[in-house]
Amino acid sequence: MASLHCATNPTITYRKQVCMWQTYLRPTSIAETLALLHSHRDKARIVSGGTDVLLEVQQGIKQTSTLIDITALSDLKYVRMENGVLHLGALTTHNDVLRSQACQQYALPLFQACLEVGAPQIRTRGTLAGNVITASPANDTITPLMALDAELVLLSSNGERIVPLRDFYLGVRRTCCQPDELVREIRLPAITEKQRSLFIKSGLRRAQAISLLNIAFVLTLDDNERITDAKITLGCLAPTIVHASQAETYLKGKQLDATVCDEAGKLACMDVRPIDDVRATASYRLTTLASLVSHGLQSLASQQEIPIEQPITLETPYAEDTPDPEFHDIIETHINGQAYTLVDAQRKTLLNALRENAELTGTKEGCAEGECGACTVWLNGQAVMSCLVPAPQAHGAAITTIEGLAHGEHLHPLQQSFIDAAAVQCGFCIPGMLMAGAKLLDERTQPDTEQIRTALSGNICRCTGYRKIIDAVLMAGGGQDGE
Repeated sequence: MASLHCATNPTITYRKQVCMWQTYLRPTSIAETLALLHSHRDKARIVSGGTDVLLEVQQGIKQTSTLIDITALSDLKYVRMENGVLHLGALTTHNDVLRSQACQQYALPLFQACLEVGAPQIRTRGTLAGNVITASPANDTITPLMALDAELVLLSSNGERIVPLRDFYLGVRRTCCQPDELVREIRLPAITEKQRSLFIKSGLRRAQAISLLNIAFVLTLDDNERITDAKITLGCLAPTIVHASQAETYLKGKQLDATVCDEAGKLACMDVRPIDDVRATASYRLTTLASLVSHGLQSLASQQEIPIEQPITLETPYAEDTPDPEFHDIIETHINGQAYTLVDAQRKTLLNALRENAELTGTKEGCAEGECGACTVWLNGQAVMSCLVPAPQAHGAAITTIEGLAHGEHLHPLQQSFIDAAAVQCGFCIPGMLMAGAKLLDERTQPDTEQIRTALSGNICRCTGYRKIIDAVLMAGGGQDGE
């Protein structure tokens, strides 16, 4: 077993990461977690997927000296239907929602929103509870949860309380959750046969896009196709997610036709005061809002079914033979089939621990914000952005990096097809492209072009060489260009 300390090679030119937290705690039970929260209160933050927390800590939005990692609490990872109510545990990821037939059938707007979150490497780890707690009005999943009348179960050492999501937000990134409370569960009533629902997002690109605006619809209709209840929630248009209350009131008792839909779109603009920012002007948002509300209502009126294929998840089954081992600051892990002991890595991201402690520099840092995909590795069968993974989550885990993709002297088929298709230009993005593409081939042996685009949507090629990269993945999967 190798014992590796931080590398000090002066020729390394990547940005060295400063310490972001002092203490990393990894409880193994809910009771232990609640005791830690009670003890540390506002001096600690909970982390699970890390896709929001690590980004906020690195950007100085909400720094902390202590992280409490709840990923060992397997009792909090579930999606289940009970008596017409969907129950989503605190560790439910966006991918968990996408794999759930119950979510697709009974919470369609939430399912559609999860398809829009970040990129596949973000959806493997990002949790709904984390999205809710971050409390950004641009977070995609809060809007449908609000329209679906979701409520939160909050747990502390003093007991449990239930808070409707509509009462949870106090302002931008502010909630009524107390420092010693844990989101245990999200609950939402299932969509009924009398209801129609939809989620729409407008962004500047197809993936990794913060919303210009997003909208969720839940309409209840009677046997005569008249609306008896309407919920239209709007994201990225106010300090919190808000209802288009004037449009909701106007729609009650009406049948949906083009005139009604257009008028509802105009009324929706009366309930928001959007700002100008780098993504869009306020006037553009209002014009887009009116159009999208009208379009969404017309789609619901026609009962147009949107075909949904099995989503690309970049996640394959991983069998855990043993429970999570206790963590005491030294990371014991397996990387590319070899055992590693990583010392003095507990305050780093997985990206930096791999490069500095394990001295595996094939994984690249492109942005350190989960935007470019250059740092993609596999963690317990999931393709992840290693810049957004706390290194201690590698403790007891199995990791594959670009150095482990080949089998000895035999290249992975995708590596060979990258050579054959001349898909490599400067090469900086290629480790991440290969790790994402190879995980897709584990998931779909013969992916088509659209599936490849989805799988690689979290990876940026600064040389703009996407065409040959897609050709290379098609070649490795035995497909033909244009299929």
